[in-house]
Amino acid sequence: MSMSPRERVLAALNREEPDRVPHCELFVDVAMAEELLGWPRSGGATAGTARKNPYTADQAKAVAARLGHDNIGFILRAPHYAEAIFGKDGRTFVGPGRIKTEADLAMIDLPDPTRDEFYRDAEEFLRRRGDYACHLSTRIGLSQAMLSLGIERFCLLLYDDRAFVEKLLDIYFDWTALMAERACQLGFDIFWTTDDFAFKTGLMFSPRMFRELLAPRYKRVLDKVTIPWVLHSDGNIAQSLDILLELGVRAVHPVEKGAMDIRALKRDYGDRICVMGNVDLVLLGRGSPEEVDQEVRELIRDLGPGGGYVITSGNSLASYLKPECVLAMAEAVRKYGAYPIDLA
Repeated sequence: MSMSPRERVLAALNREEPDRVPHCELFVDVAMAEELLGWPRSGGATAGTARKNPYTADQAKAVAARLGHDNIGFILRAPHYAEAIFGKDGRTFVGPGRIKTEADLAMIDLPDPTRDEFYRDAEEFLRRRGDYACHLSTRIGLSQAMLSLGIERFCLLLYDDRAFVEKLLDIYFDWTALMAERACQLGFDIFWTTDDFAFKTGLMFSPRMFRELLAPRYKRVLDKVTIPWVLHSDGNIAQSLDILLELGVRAVHPVEKGAMDIRALKRDYGDRICVMGNVDLVLLGRGSPEEVDQEVRELIRDLGPGGGYVITSGNSLASYLKPECVLAMAEAVRKYGAYPIDLA
């Protein structure tokens, strides 16, 4: 029986087999969307730096329809305080943090998450969503604190002045808790947090620090979340998986290639978690459509059976990827993704 995109995604998040493997993306860079749909060039937002939603619902649906995606997303997150470095196609890189001392906390001015006006654009987006799964893309609080201090300074201060770090973390986690409670009432399907906390070799700090410092703050937010929670972090997050499961994570994304083995993750955790990922960004950026087709086929062959799998790129659809490879990925999902899967 054919499912709607929303039904398809929610079935996979529940570790069930839908009618086909869902195809989702966290974000499509505006320059990539403009290239694929022939829109005028605007130098618009990229995944890592968009502070507000760059697409109307109709634009988001047009991008999803072009690429066969089952989801669209809306960005709602607190700003960080760091210098910006501007690059090509609207790509912005995070520079040095601006929060140096406790006195600098006074410069943090976050939008009021208790005001109805703060959610007007989200309400309009949801009214026009169609039958797509609609995710709320946000940062839970860790990334803003790390970027505002600078990653190196953040890590050093964990030892030199942990109380200062905790004060900054609480500013952001408390804001997100208030926002999450309201946002979940609006009708989003997925609460998708985008806080990177790992290198390719492992966590940026010890599992003990993660459990002591972050887990209680994550729980403070997630106690307010009434929809499935999807966690995005690049790098090798294996040491945090048991903690994340205790916190109620429904799916992990993108299971970075070269840092984690997505097949081992499905084998070892597939009875407890949905796996999302991880078409190689190198192939999408430098490979051929034929190589992308093979990559998608093998991922669906190995991860699709039994359900609990959503195919995505290995991060997001950045402006520097080849449009022909992005389109090849979409075509391959349509070609190979129907259940029952038998690609042996």
